[in-house]
Amino acid sequence: MTTPTESAQKASLSTLAELLPFLKPYGRQFLLAGIALIVAACATLAVPYAFKQMIDLGFGGNGIKSAAHIDLYFLALFGVATVLAIATAARFYMVSWLGERVTADIRSAVYAHVVTQSPQFFETTQSGEVLSRLTTDTTLIQSVVGTSISMALRNVLLFGGGMVMLFITSVKLSAIILLALLVVVLPIVFFGRRVRKLSRDSQDRIADASAMASEILNAMPTVQAFTHEKIESNRFTSMIESAFGTAMRRIRARSLLTMIAIVLVFGAIVFVLWLGAHAVIKGTMTGGELGQFILYAAIVAGSIGALSEVLGEAQRAAGATERLLELLAEESPIQSPAVPKALPQQAQNGATLELKNLVFHYPSRPLSPALSQLSLNIRAGETVAVVGPSGAGKTTLFQMLLRLYDPQQGQILLDGVDITELDLHVLRNAIGIVPQDTVIFSANAMENIRYGRAGATDAEVIEAARLAAAHEFIERLPEGYQSFLGERGVRLSGGQRQRIAIARALLKNPPLLLLDEATSALDAESERLVQSALEAAMVGRTTLVIAHRLATVKRVDRIVVMEHGQIVEIGTHAELVAKNGLYASLAALQFGVHG
Repeated sequence: MTTPTESAQKASLSTLAELLPFLKPYGRQFLLAGIALIVAACATLAVPYAFKQMIDLGFGGNGIKSAAHIDLYFLALFGVATVLAIATAARFYMVSWLGERVTADIRSAVYAHVVTQSPQFFETTQSGEVLSRLTTDTTLIQSVVGTSISMALRNVLLFGGGMVMLFITSVKLSAIILLALLVVVLPIVFFGRRVRKLSRDSQDRIADASAMASEILNAMPTVQAFTHEKIESNRFTSMIESAFGTAMRRIRARSLLTMIAIVLVFGAIVFVLWLGAHAVIKGTMTGGELGQFILYAAIVAGSIGALSEVLGEAQRAAGATERLLELLAEESPIQSPAVPKALPQQAQNGATLELKNLVFHYPSRPLSPALSQLSLNIRAGETVAVVGPSGAGKTTLFQMLLRLYDPQQGQILLDGVDITELDLHVLRNAIGIVPQDTVIFSANAMENIRYGRAGATDAEVIEAARLAAAHEFIERLPEGYQSFLGERGVRLSGGQRQRIAIARALLKNPPLLLLDEATSALDAESERLVQSALEAAMVGRTTLVIAHRLATVKRVDRIVVMEHGQIVEIGTHAELVAKNGLYASLAALQFGVHG
């Protein structure tokens, strides 16, 4: 039976192999790095032999012959060093390039994958944790690809070549040293497993702290309004200290691993060299051979010590790779079909919409239906308001239309085509939305509005801003349309942010327009301006309006009243007031009896 530790170790050995798809495109660079690596290793292994020749033939001779040998072997030694320097520099350049290139590819791949995930993914994953994986974890992988793999291969070559040369120099001493080295491997493997587990724990603690910090930094006005600066600072400090404690346990384990490896390796070598010194005294070995043996033994010992270091780095990277692969393995339940259908040619008066028996539960709330047997037909060019108390399912309905979620039962037809049979980009390009919580990006006003249609000209952006009553306030900004709006639009009022969002939707010019409390953040004057702009924008397209303020929906074609995920009433304002049902009670609260 496999223990958890064993299964974790197996996973770690196979995890780094999962990076191969990212390495394959750069086979030529790996080949060049490999050639440089082999040349550098051969040059390193040639140094002890050059020393042996220099000692035995140079110092062993007399007069002119001895001086000639010394000159020759010193020149040879310098030549070897030059080759070693060039090959090492080439290896460093190539593997560093590979580390940077592969890391950039991984970051791009993970980010590109994450932005395609459905909202369900972000219900359970904090954005700060994703950012930690994109930065900290990829840096560890960069270290392995850009340094550790090269170091590991180099030291494997030096270890193998060094062992061969040791046996050529002295079979007896080499057999003894090999036996001693086998004993060294056991503690390295044992402690290596512990280092890997601690490395994964350390990365998890850092990710937790990053996620918490990201959340708090995005809510600074709230934190300061409730005077929680010290509390949040202490909470972050506590998490950082926890991460520090975990990191220190990892460092202690790695330090112990390094210490044990060095002591055992050099202890074995010293013992073998003691035997070699006695062999020279007895005349069974030359001084040059002993010098050569010492240098090869040092190379073998150094390569083992370096491999133990690399093993620690590789195990940290294995933990980081696991976390990145977890992100890449996440499959969004919302996918475009393999063979998508096309939308019919758009009519001049907008899109038709048909909802058939929709049933939907949020993944985080499987027992409470957000929509229940909801059916509705909306004609092209019709303006329909959706009203009801909080939690009635109004915003959920919009999320269904955008296919951010799929219903567990039922169908949504846009111009007669099931939206699950459309390419996601085709569907969403046909829909414009003005959300209740407007998102403003860290860019200028021009680019924020152009987000509605990436290829729009400056003139088209300005025209959309005019329609949304945003042009005047943008012109008054210090740099007009080139003014930076601040992270999340902190330099704008709520009403200004809302008008930017409306301009964005108008620029998109979609056949179906969704307005989620589009005028909720506006003052009376702005609301009047935007309302007239929206009414003009509704011409020639189908519009759905979510509204809590019923004054904004009196002039729509139909009002749909929702409660508990179901449609309970449909009609005009006058018809629904006359029915004296839920709408009439909502109207009575806002306008007084009978609106």
